[in-house]
Amino acid sequence: MPIYVYAPVNKDGSLGESFEWLQGIHDPILTHHPETGVPVKKQLTNFSTPTKGPGLLSNDNLSKKGFTKYVKAGGGSYKKVAGQGPDRIKAPN
Repeated sequence: MPIYVYAPVNKDGSLGESFEWLQGIHDPILTHHPETGVPVKKQLTNFSTPTKGPGLLSNDNLSKKGFTKYVKAGGGSYKKVAGQGPDRIKAPN
């Protein structure tokens, strides 16, 4: 179930401190705080994106997004497989 963000509406029309509310996607939008009864307004927030799937964490995509990826190379060292930076790094002792 999605988590929605709401903010109480103050008497002067400003918004108070927001809160999260877990509800079904087909449930009606809250109009009042479920515990206090104060009027609330639904807030627009960022959405989650998948972290797994074809190409999302590929070495090429990581490089394009500005990340560097290292993999274990043995002997406490790591070799670069994506991005910028030294070709090898050694783990601190």
